[in-house]
Amino acid sequence: MSIFISIASYQDPLLVSTIFSAYGNAEMKDELVFGICDQAEEPIKVHEFPFANQIRHEHIDPIMAKGPCWARHRVQNFYQGEDYFLQIDSHTQFTPGWDRKLIDALGMIASNATQDSYHLKPVITSYPRSFKVKDFATGIFELSTGDRHTQIMTYMKDALFSQGSFSRQIGVPTKSDRITHAFVMAAGCIFSRGSFIEEIPYDPNYYFYGEELSMLLRAFTRGYSFFHIPDVPLFHLYTDVENLPRKLHWDPEDDVNRVTKWQELDRRSIQRLDDLVAGKLDGLMGLGSSRTLDEYALFSGMDIQNKKVLDLTKATEPRFLESLDWTKNPIELQQ
Repeated sequence: MSIFISIASYQDPLLVSTIFSAYGNAEMKDELVFGICDQAEEPIKVHEFPFANQIRHEHIDPIMAKGPCWARHRVQNFYQGEDYFLQIDSHTQFTPGWDRKLIDALGMIASNATQDSYHLKPVITSYPRSFKVKDFATGIFELSTGDRHTQIMTYMKDALFSQGSFSRQIGVPTKSDRITHAFVMAAGCIFSRGSFIEEIPYDPNYYFYGEELSMLLRAFTRGYSFFHIPDVPLFHLYTDVENLPRKLHWDPEDDVNRVTKWQELDRRSIQRLDDLVAGKLDGLMGLGSSRTLDEYALFSGMDIQNKKVLDLTKATEPRFLESLDWTKNPIELQQ
């Protein structure tokens, strides 16, 4: 049960700790394969890792970087048929047995496929809970493990269709301890079968805005279904730590030396999303034929094609997803 772990890192001082946390807390350590796009002035010293043979790594000068989607696309070139696919950010921590927990949860969801094909190709996604860096030098981190309830992702009410087809997303805490359906995706936490990489390869033409929605729509229309689970075993650093700043691709000191500035990459990304929704993109980078955007609109309350909100409660309130039976096809439940 091998797991391909995709990590695109941009000058991140926590990259090494992320790799060690994933490896050290896994039950099946020998089954992990790390694919890493290391965009930094100095590459990590892969040869010094005791499990270096499980790391597929490339180093890229930050000046040559073209954004997270471009980097994640490059990481997927390291995939060699592993059973499962996990995509994370380079500032992530794990709890013990995270691999078994995710595999078991995915299997539980997929077991419903005998009655309902909606569950045949499940994806677990989430905005992970946060962690704090207590002492970077000694690798002491404080994980926010107190709330083990399911966190549901919705569209942000005050940012619907804020840029073309794009709307902002938000994670909302609940008091539920059950699996729920999902209609948006977090790029920093994707877990599915390895075949996801082959069917939904990363499109390097996106930059930042449009990344998650484009991936979700391409997957949804190809028969993939998304779910949230309680007590997600991943934790994410959402804020910079004092004396440990994390540089971003669009920081002026780096961007000034690039031929194509981040604003232009962002503009192209938003246009790319509009083209996807309009059906102008062909092949694997376009929409699939297993489901339609009308079915997505029925489920999510968001008519992406016409940039209209059909049901504000569905789109922005977690209680809608909480109310659904996750073992049932949510599209049929709305008909």
